[in-house]
Amino acid sequence: MIPTFARMSKVKVKIINSSANPLPQYATAGSAGMDLRAHLGEAVLLRPMERTLIPTGLFIELPPGFEMQIRPRSGLAIKQGITCLNTPGTIDSDYRGEIKVILINLSSEDQLVQPGDRIAQAVVARTEQVNWESVTEINSTERNEGGFGHTGKS
Repeated sequence: MIPTFARMSKVKVKIINSSANPLPQYATAGSAGMDLRAHLGEAVLLRPMERTLIPTGLFIELPPGFEMQIRPRSGLAIKQGITCLNTPGTIDSDYRGEIKVILINLSSEDQLVQPGDRIAQAVVARTEQVNWESVTEINSTERNEGGFGHTGKS
């Protein structure tokens, strides 16, 4: 039997890498995300609760119908308290600027982001656009307006 990850579909994405870092790549055959690395001339100090925009040196051309989602790296979050803001961040298929990552230091200690550090992960996903249909009523469900923790803690 073929493992599920062996059947993952692949999409061709054009990329310019203006950094000395390797191209983003999947760490394992079943990985959904690829690590993005900091493209810095020198280390950046992030003080507690400080946020900054970190360049990656990457420029991409996604095909229509796709987005790139920028997400935190779990190891960076738990070990150093550094995470991404605006998560997941969306890189639209018509964006051609450099991919940059908004990092914040949620720890109580200063943290250094070094050139080449793995700072976030990128997930490429299919997207759909909406054609709105104006109506005067919509179907009801068991949940209806329940939200914001209405199902409780357990």
